[in-house]
Amino acid sequence: MEDYTLRFAPRSYRRWSTGVVAVSALGGIAYLADFAIGANIGISYGTTNALWGIGVFALVVLATGFPLAYYAARYNLDLDLITRGSGFGYYGSVVTNVIFATFTFIFFALEGSIMAQGLQLGLGVPLWLGYAVSTIVIFPLVVYGMKVLSTLQLWTTPLWLVLMVAPFGYLIVSHPESVGAFFEYQGESGNGTPSFGAVMLAAGVCLSLIAQIAEQIDYLRFMPPKTAENRRRWWAAVLLAGPGWVLFGAAKQVVGLFLAVYILASATDGGAAIANQPVHQFLEIYRDWMPAWAAVALAVVLVVISQVKINVTNAYSGSLAWTNSFTRLTRRYPGRLVFVGVNLAIALALMELNMFDFLNTILGFYANCGIAWIVVVAVDIAVNKYVLGLSPKQPEFRRGMLYDINPVGFVSMLAAAGVSIVCFFGGLGAGLAPFSPLVAVVLAVVLPPVLAVATKGRFYLRRSDDGIDAPMLDDDGNPSGEVMTCHVCHQGFERPDVAACAAHSAVVCSLCLSTDRTGEHVLPADPPLARA
Repeated sequence: MEDYTLRFAPRSYRRWSTGVVAVSALGGIAYLADFAIGANIGISYGTTNALWGIGVFALVVLATGFPLAYYAARYNLDLDLITRGSGFGYYGSVVTNVIFATFTFIFFALEGSIMAQGLQLGLGVPLWLGYAVSTIVIFPLVVYGMKVLSTLQLWTTPLWLVLMVAPFGYLIVSHPESVGAFFEYQGESGNGTPSFGAVMLAAGVCLSLIAQIAEQIDYLRFMPPKTAENRRRWWAAVLLAGPGWVLFGAAKQVVGLFLAVYILASATDGGAAIANQPVHQFLEIYRDWMPAWAAVALAVVLVVISQVKINVTNAYSGSLAWTNSFTRLTRRYPGRLVFVGVNLAIALALMELNMFDFLNTILGFYANCGIAWIVVVAVDIAVNKYVLGLSPKQPEFRRGMLYDINPVGFVSMLAAAGVSIVCFFGGLGAGLAPFSPLVAVVLAVVLPPVLAVATKGRFYLRRSDDGIDAPMLDDDGNPSGEVMTCHVCHQGFERPDVAACAAHSAVVCSLCLSTDRTGEHVLPADPPLARA
């Protein structure tokens, strides 16, 4: 069963407290890519434009991340399962899985590149070998899923926080003039005056991280049931570890820019070449107040801890996305570990191709796809479910209950991503190119309600009844913990994870439905009048 790769996370497995789940989820944002992103956009567009861009990024992520995080924690589903029932359909969400898998290997490669830079600096390891080491070391840590990841994140977070925060605090106290230099920085072109276009270009690079909410959800789906006794702790954990991740991410981007500006102003030869590299950012600050050997050691330790903390999450979440897609398309379940290897191989190839040199372009392009997906699902939940009432409030993910493709989300996402990508490459005019993220957001907000109204919501549910009389939710509104036995695999599954079998007077689990090659267990669609 691994750790419920393709399915609802049952109550019997969710033994962690709200605090443990939240800290584990936030441990996954330990990546140093934020420092590189903040440095890159600041160097390109100046401090003022970069800060506004980071602000736009944070607002979009907060607004879209809340409904997704709530649904994941409340109903114990990953984002793919949520996406299926939020406008995409059973097979329609495969394309969003590919988008998410792309996110995981892009950022795995980015973090692996940063770790390789640290190994080269501290131990003299050639970059090509450092790329391989940073990839191979992750595999054994991901084998056991959430059980090992939660422990790893809990134990490494305190040291990581100290190593990351100390250099910034030191600069503020010992070099107060660096604050003024930071706000006055105009960028490498020297023309960093406030510009809406520059702000949107900066925001577009930052918004490549919008899909990070899917990785947060891979932890949040293991939240314990929400009850009257734990409701405050439950909400605090969901808000902080869900959309709240962006507050930490945005802060790291600002610190990354701050450190880059300091290095550009104080370093001698070669400062411009290393200012956007996190390992050198921290090394330069450590050297100010400790011996060189200690500075190198601490910089390498920080980089390694950060890379391991985030890349176990990238590898884990990427394997979930690939496995979900493969199983639905082929109706075979090879196991998650096969796709851990696939994701790591793709990431290693990107590292060897030196993707770090093209960071802004790669992330700016990817942002359009990530924005389209996340915003469409968030709008379907917030508007189509709770305002228009055209999308079922309770999420559905089981084969047979959903149409193969729902045009509401599927078409909206393709249109928003397609038009914004054309805009990004100047297809709608050079003047509009910087605003491709805004184009993606606007289309992803407008299209889902329009298409839901146009289709009268008829493509959300193929069936309204799963053939089982037992209630889906308990008295507190949490997924029921009642266990039923699947007659195909003969294992016990909780109520939300099973449906009646079309061929037998029994129940069948969602995974056996996914791998049913003949379709004999899949319930038929409701008659047209029943759906109407």
